[in-house]
Amino acid sequence: METSRRAEIYLTKSSAQTKKLGEFFAKNILKRSPTKKVIVLGLIGDLGGGKTTFLQGFAKGLGIKEKILSPTFIIMRRFRICANSRKFADFYHIDCYRIKRPEEILELGFKEIISNSKNLVAVEWAGRIKKILPKNVLILKFEFINRNTRKIVLKLINGK
Repeated sequence: METSRRAEIYLTKSSAQTKKLGEFFAKNILKRSPTKKVIVLGLIGDLGGGKTTFLQGFAKGLGIKEKILSPTFIIMRRFRICANSRKFADFYHIDCYRIKRPEEILELGFKEIISNSKNLVAVEWAGRIKKILPKNVLILKFEFINRNTRKIVLKLINGK
């Protein structure tokens, strides 16, 4: 059974605003007290919906200097989080668009990645591996409103 807290809804009117929201979100995560559980973001939405754009801002908020591109063909990229973060060591950006069966992600060490609370994990196309995701996942659903505007709905999902 799935339960969730109240949803938070954000509207962004440009890709720059979507990136800023991602950056804001990451900075808030860095301010939180350390937890024993990994933080996993599950991003859901159509192609071009703003998922990667959001994660570009998110990575910037973590202090990551490398360019963030969707890892559609290589499935996963790992980035070191800036040295001044004692809570987190690595940011994993995973894209499940090409995943046919959820079990395929396990071959890339997904269980080990989500068992380390020093990792921050973002999964694009998270619905494709939902039965493998951990119990507490922050789901971000990206919806087109028009050419520039996106509605981003954030929910914490508890349980399966």
